[in-house]
Amino acid sequence: MRLVVFGVVAVVLLQCAAAQTTYVVGDSIGWTIPSNGAEAYVSWGSNKNFMVGDILVFNFVTNAHDVLQVTKDSYDACTNTNPIGSAITTGPANINLTTAGDHYYICTFGSHCQSGQKLTITVSASGTPGSAPPPPSTTAPPPPSTPSPTSSTTPEACAPTPSSTTGPTTSGPTTSTTPRQVPSPPPDSSSPAVFGGSFLTILSIAVAALF
Repeated sequence: MRLVVFGVVAVVLLQCAAAQTTYVVGDSIGWTIPSNGAEAYVSWGSNKNFMVGDILVFNFVTNAHDVLQVTKDSYDACTNTNPIGSAITTGPANINLTTAGDHYYICTFGSHCQSGQKLTITVSASGTPGSAPPPPSTTAPPPPSTPSPTSSTTPEACAPTPSSTTGPTTSGPTTSTTPRQVPSPPPDSSSPAVFGGSFLTILSIAVAALF
């Protein structure tokens, strides 16, 4: 059981780690006064897709710079009159992006912000950026249609058709129903009728011989 729980926790941690992206602000120049003004950080953030859960890393020298999240008005005016949280004065500073929307960051040291040390980014909610799930449909689906019967249901249509034959048909050779004529057996020579006929024949021959 412990192994199963450990495995689930490990998978969740790996998924969370894969979902987070760490961005080093300004890449190689870090968080400093850029040589070409605010355009440096505008160009840096323009081709990136910031999501809730990502991390911004502000690389700067402690006591030389700081980073403070402010409102848009304070960002435009380079003032810390409307701070969001407290300024981070120890570098490097890691800031977790926990909410979606526009985020504004400045350095409050001297005139650093006026010199271009300021950053604005747009953070998207987790999932596909800029997309929202469609609202659920409130239209009830149409009732299923009942198919029409394709065959007649009247008793006459279901009644069996009588067979044209009056009896079962048997396979095999057909036999005649006319009684067969059996030939009479030849007369027995020992019967009285045969003996009498033979005697008369002999007697007739003898009489004819005498005359």
